[in-house]
This record gives sequence, C-alpha cells and structure tokens, in this order.
Amino acid sequence: MVVMKEKTVPDYTYETAAKNSGFTFVCGVDEAGRGPLAGPVFAAAVILPDDCPEIEGLNDSKKLSEKKREAIFGIITEKAVAYCVASASVDEIEEHNILNATFMAMKRAVEGLNVPADYAIIDGNRAPDLNIPCGTLIKGDSKSCSVAAASILAKVTRDRYITELDEKYPQYGFAKHKGYGTKAHTDAILEYGPCEIHRMSFLKKLLGDKK
Repeated sequence: MVVMKEKTVPDYTYETAAKNSGFTFVCGVDEAGRGPLAGPVFAAAVILPDDCPEIEGLNDSKKLSEKKREAIFGIITEKAVAYCVASASVDEIEEHNILNATFMAMKRAVEGLNVPADYAIIDGNRAPDLNIPCGTLIKGDSKSCSVAAASILAKVTRDRYITELDEKYPQYGFAKHKGYGTKAHTDAILEYGPCEIHRMSFLKKLLGDKK
C-alpha cells in the first residue's frame, strides 16, 4: 500500500483542475480573524497567474512569520492577475454571527475583484453563496497557491488594521495580540471594560455578570 503524504507546500493542482474543467479565472478565497475577541473579520480573493509557484515561500499565513508575510504580501499584490480584500464589521458579526459575517466578507472579496473570477476555491468545508461556481478545500491554505495567497492578504491586512487601532485604544495592547484572547488581552478587558471594537458575543463567558 502506498501512503500518500499530505501536502506541506501549496501548489497549483486545484487551480489546474478547475481550468481543465473549462474555467479561466480561478480565485482562491480565505479569511482572517474569525477567532479574535475584537475587530472585523477579513477575507481575500486572489487570482494568480499560472507561474504562481515562483512566489518563493508562499504558504499558509499561519506558518509564516510576520516579517515573511509582509514581504510576500507585496509580491502577491504585484504578481496577481486580480485581488481584493474585504471585511465584515463588528456590528455585522454581532447581528449575523461570525460564520455568516465571514461569508459576507468572502462574498465581498470575490465580487470586488477587478477581473471577475469564474470559479472560486474556498478554504474550509463550507462556502458562501456566490454568483459563480465554487468548491471547498479543507486546509486549502496549505494546498492551493491561490488560497495561500488569499490567506496572506487577509491576515496582513487585518493585522495592519488592528495595529492601527492600538493607537486609539493603547490600554488593550492590540499591536501585540491582534485582538486574540491572550491573558494580557482578557486581563485588560476585565480592568478597563470592553471598547466599541470588541465582539460582545465573544465576551459573554469572560464578563459573566460584569457586563
């Protein structure tokens, strides 16, 4: 029996398969920021050229250092046929829940491409309601080049946004933890109370009767 090793570096297999099925502009879609206690959720859609493996170091954004993500961000935006980063607000997360808000951000990213995609590869096992055909790919950011590229654009854009908020809300330390539920962050919430960019539905257990 031959044991197939799981991909550790993304390639163009899934994009090629879609193009062999008759599609031309295949975009990868991924999100950043589903888990944090604060800030919008971001999503990106990216259409890469056929020579995307030339982007050295392209991989799941979570496997890369912040410095490496920043460097590859510029290469992706330079080489991409088209890309778009979109978000769903804290209010939308609270009103529609994080899953649906993520789908809203993904849909906005796909629809915002200046070269319309005709097929989308969505990271994960569920997809938003798009006006083009799409397929889901679990751990797509470590398997598909375009999904990996989308993960980097979404992650870097969100991190930059949250870091800027650190100047407005310095007591929470957003520049360090990017809104995730670290001890330093939760301690700050308990000390100062939540601010307007915190997701109150994510804080119910932490705050309990304190809210």
